[in-house]
Amino acid sequence: MSLLQARPLVYTSGFRNENATEAVPGALPAGRNSPQRPPHGLVAEQLSGSAFTAPRADNLRSWLYRIRPSAAHPPFRRTATTLHATTFASDETSPNRLRWGPLPLDDVDADFVTGITTIAGNGNVWEQRGVAVHVYRASRSMSGRYLSSSDGELLIVPQLGGLSLVTEFGLVDAAPGEIAVIPRGVRFRVEIAAPHVRGYIAENFGAPFRLPELGPIGANGLANSGDFLTPVAAYEDDETPCEVFAKFGGALWAATYDHSPLDVVAWRGNLAPYKYDLSRFNTIHSVSYDHPDPSIYTVLTSPSESAGVANVDFGVFPPRWLVAEDTFRPPWFHRNVMSELMGLVRGRYDAKAEGFSPGGISLHNLLAAHGPDTATYAKASTEPLVPRYLGDTLAFMFESRHVLHPTRFALESPALQRDYDACWQSFERSFHDPTTGV
Repeated sequence: MSLLQARPLVYTSGFRNENATEAVPGALPAGRNSPQRPPHGLVAEQLSGSAFTAPRADNLRSWLYRIRPSAAHPPFRRTATTLHATTFASDETSPNRLRWGPLPLDDVDADFVTGITTIAGNGNVWEQRGVAVHVYRASRSMSGRYLSSSDGELLIVPQLGGLSLVTEFGLVDAAPGEIAVIPRGVRFRVEIAAPHVRGYIAENFGAPFRLPELGPIGANGLANSGDFLTPVAAYEDDETPCEVFAKFGGALWAATYDHSPLDVVAWRGNLAPYKYDLSRFNTIHSVSYDHPDPSIYTVLTSPSESAGVANVDFGVFPPRWLVAEDTFRPPWFHRNVMSELMGLVRGRYDAKAEGFSPGGISLHNLLAAHGPDTATYAKASTEPLVPRYLGDTLAFMFESRHVLHPTRFALESPALQRDYDACWQSFERSFHDPTTGV
């Protein structure tokens, strides 16, 4: 029997709350986590998302009450080479600014797990630092196939078509304009309803994502904790053989199970998948002058060992009002000590008039000079500064302290815009020195 087939789209709210949920009444043990005989003949199992001795504020774990222990499986075998990257150090990484158009969909014949293509990455999965950025494209649901990543948690950003993420913890739906996060090691499959789906993934090898500190902003603002949604328990009791993929050490491994791995009937804890609607983001912006630093758009952050320096940040540039006076309103010209990879879910990005399309990617690595293209600069430098609503847009950024190394696939892809630098080449000198009259 599969209760997941009934699509129980019910969530609890709050970021990393301590949840307790059961798909069958009485399945959760009372007063203890691991009784000698859990209710209904279930098996108790803990899933840890942090070291046992991590500080209480950082400690992540959930107790799962399942039909079979997740240890009940045969050995994994390494699969054939896929477009998942395995390493990121590269002699081919250059200081050049890079931009790609959307990867095409017309030739895609894949489900979610085989439709993942790595674009760039950094760090080291063995040392649990860094991030990989992938694009996924799929034309069919995962049938009898499941996936987990032991390398990092997966932040999924749908761009075209919605996803149903059927997980050990229950069902999470994510549409364009929303994000979903699958913790490290959690098994899931992806179902789709559209003919094709496409989107982005940040595979975070470092500390789990958390909400950024708000500092002088105060208690409220940016992504509010109560807007994050966590699924309630639902399970599959299915003994049809299936294939389970595990990403481990940058490679993809597989094992054939004789049952569904999604057989968790009840769970309690603070480690679970979650989703967030980006339209709920409370955008903080200047109401006087100057464009704030883009860190003001941070939704989630994975901190590093250096305070204030992220292993990877996820920021969003949503619809918003522009009202600043005597101010160049689009993002300014910039050379950043952090590395920036941007994507576009819909509409236009306000710093690029042309060339940056929904589904596309731009990469500006460590100290690469970038900013508005020539047409955007000319318009924004002269237009009347009346209040303006920027409505047709939803862009985002993965920003990392480490250089993002493009994969060979990305550098050789026909989607790479090899004329990207041209958007700044027609920039005309306007300087006038009043002391010389030149």
